[in-house]
Amino acid sequence: MDRNAAHPLLDRELMAQLRGYRERWPAEREVADAFIELLADPADPFVRERLSGHFTGSSWLVSRDGQRTLLTHHRKLGRWLQLGGHADGDRDLARVALKEAEEESGLGGLELAGDGIFDLDRHWIPERGDVPGHWHYDARYVVRAGEDEAFAVSTESLALAWRPVAALLDEPGLDPSLRRMASKWLARPAG
Repeated sequence: MDRNAAHPLLDRELMAQLRGYRERWPAEREVADAFIELLADPADPFVRERLSGHFTGSSWLVSRDGQRTLLTHHRKLGRWLQLGGHADGDRDLARVALKEAEEESGLGGLELAGDGIFDLDRHWIPERGDVPGHWHYDARYVVRAGEDEAFAVSTESLALAWRPVAALLDEPGLDPSLRRMASKWLARPAG
């Protein structure tokens, strides 16, 4: 069976996660509403060819002890970011986030953690070559590393680095969404 054959069920699950996110983070209601609107659009928002905007899946990849996060110095964008990428037709964005984390880090034993979407971010991707500028609607999920934290740098990265989460709060020039995720992570209930 095609992994997306049951897409109405996957879409309902994503819609429930987006609505739940909107309730948990009322200050981010506007961005959650933009994701909900995109999901309801009849043009497939899970493929990168939809240049008016499409879904991507990313991971807030944390060490086993939860004190550090693995970031990539993104080759195309030239910035430190979380691991992630295009859905390429996969309607299960948590699966996309996990797959991208595995591919971009070379780490085995990764597992999804938490209850659904950890963070949402809508951001502009500038024109590059023959690909016009476009919007990414990025759903971020918590992914926890196993015992082995020895990563391998993929062709999509200039470098990877484990960074203390608390240190991200004060780092100048850091992508604001990384600071927001660090704040959310540090404010979560213990356990």
